[in-house]
Amino acid sequence: MKTRQTILCVFAVILAFTLALTFAACGDDDNGGGTGGTGGTGGTGGTGGTGGINAEIEMISVPGGSFQMGNPDSSVGESDERPVHTVTLTGFYMSRTEVTQKEWYDVMGTTVRQQRDKANSSWSLYGEGDNYPMYYVSWYDALVFCNKLSIAKGLTPAYRINNSTDPAVWGSVPTDENATWDAVEVVSGSNGYRLPTEAQWEYAAKGGNGSPGNYTYAGSNTVGDVAWYSSNSGSTTHAVGTKAPNGLGLYDMSGNVSEWCWDWYESYSSEAQTDPTGASSGSDRVHRGGSWNWSAQEVRSAVRFYSSSSRRDAILGFRLVRP
Repeated sequence: MKTRQTILCVFAVILAFTLALTFAACGDDDNGGGTGGTGGTGGTGGTGGTGGINAEIEMISVPGGSFQMGNPDSSVGESDERPVHTVTLTGFYMSRTEVTQKEWYDVMGTTVRQQRDKANSSWSLYGEGDNYPMYYVSWYDALVFCNKLSIAKGLTPAYRINNSTDPAVWGSVPTDENATWDAVEVVSGSNGYRLPTEAQWEYAAKGGNGSPGNYTYAGSNTVGDVAWYSSNSGSTTHAVGTKAPNGLGLYDMSGNVSEWCWDWYESYSSEAQTDPTGASSGSDRVHRGGSWNWSAQEVRSAVRFYSSSSRRDAILGFRLVRP
């Protein structure tokens, strides 16, 4: 009897070990070890996942129209917010929220800690979690993300560097200014993900055609209703979508993290423009919306900021658009 019990026990151990190995192997075929946050729901403008990348970016339709770009009040803000000028835009889709740490991990395979370490491992982290905005992202990093996600979703990548749209052949992401990467081109007719132009960003932040409400911040004249900023953030980022959205259903366009745009920074023109894409060259790229550690004045929809394309910082993240 004892011998039979011993044999049965050994068999049970072997069976349990075999099942454990099987389940572990199945787990390895999942989405690269992501933590499975809520992410987006693949809304309007999205496509099905392919290529092993499970990130689903929820996109909101932004109908075309015209608006007054800039800030007419010379008593507030900087001179680069003027002159106010009329801009007309073709409709587009914009991501409902800033790109989250979960979405970044699904596409790039790295965490916010690993991204921080590329900048400076001694620097602090300012919020971790699947639904927190991704930060320590350079403008160059964002280009890679856009094309990798587009390829995975079966879309035509928007960006071409050195005659290729495949980030795998672009080489390492530059940590200083790089003439080859700065010469990036937008592929004509492409339908992939990309950074918003500065005009698209401000138009969407202000609510679209005619700037409904003409609010100071993205969706309100009361900053705390829509923004995580220096007075309410507790010196950290916060999960996206936890403040009120603007009229288009877009969250965190004021505060949380400042968002990279496509354009080179340049002075405004007083002339009316249609679908402007900014200067053909420059020394810094625009980012908009302000961040978790900036003042109320600095998270207004009209305020402008700029940084070098290679800068990785705790205030810098991004959101996406598609045609």
